[in-house]
Amino acid sequence: MAGFVQQVIEGLGTGAIYAGLALALVLIYRFTGIVNFAQGELAMFSTFIAWQFVHAGVPFWAALALTLAISFAGGMLIERVLIRPVEGAPELTLVIVTLGLFLLVNAAAGWIWSFLIKDFPSPFPGGALRAGGVALGYSTLGVLGVVAAVMGLLYLLFRYTRIGLAMRAVASNPESARLSGIGVSRMLALGWGLAALVGAVSGVLVAPVLFLEPNMMGGVLIYAFAAATLGGFDSPVGAVAGGLIVGVAETLAGAYVHAIGSDLKVGVPLAVIIIVLLFRPQGLFGHAAVERA
Repeated sequence: MAGFVQQVIEGLGTGAIYAGLALALVLIYRFTGIVNFAQGELAMFSTFIAWQFVHAGVPFWAALALTLAISFAGGMLIERVLIRPVEGAPELTLVIVTLGLFLLVNAAAGWIWSFLIKDFPSPFPGGALRAGGVALGYSTLGVLGVVAAVMGLLYLLFRYTRIGLAMRAVASNPESARLSGIGVSRMLALGWGLAALVGAVSGVLVAPVLFLEPNMMGGVLIYAFAAATLGGFDSPVGAVAGGLIVGVAETLAGAYVHAIGSDLKVGVPLAVIIIVLLFRPQGLFGHAAVERA
């Protein structure tokens, strides 16, 4: 029993990282209706910026604050320069733009920092709390705490601030929001900025666990898509819940399903995506689209 609980705890820690990137995907989709295939690469680039600050001698938390500010501004700039000119274009055009952004950011990171693997410091101490044969690592607690804090801050922003209410109005009905005097373009840029910021947090959390190099977020993005699909692409709460569920499912499958093992765990998120799309396309917490005939 202790072994099973240990696997669940490890799955929650991993799932929290997936949840962070899934939350960034959901934020952009809610505000613009775009599935951003470059979200993982933007998170990776932000992580390299944080590494550069730390490598230059800046304390970790100060480096993180600077990185989040730069990521926020960068997300808004991307929306203004690349996304706004194709606003209202066919979905295929938007997909191509985000895929082009994926390639551009990946190549830029490799050109600036090279494709060699780099060490990234963990913001959390080593060691673990032990009870009943179960070890609860401080890093796992830290990751869960950070994701919970991000989720709580976003809830407060959207629920109790004027900017948050305006962003919710734009996400619900852009045309009505524009007629009400809300600057829709400004709110969309803020949405991209917030998504870039949340993605940066995800990248900083995953880098100490995996490695730091331009392709590090490729696998994580697959799990994040599975989490967003499972929870619902229009539900931030669903993104977090989906990330935790996918993380636990992946860990348990790798530990107890011998046909899967550690080598085929990537099949778990793909199976989740297929099953959800077949039986509940809107996800567990999403809302089905209703159109008048």
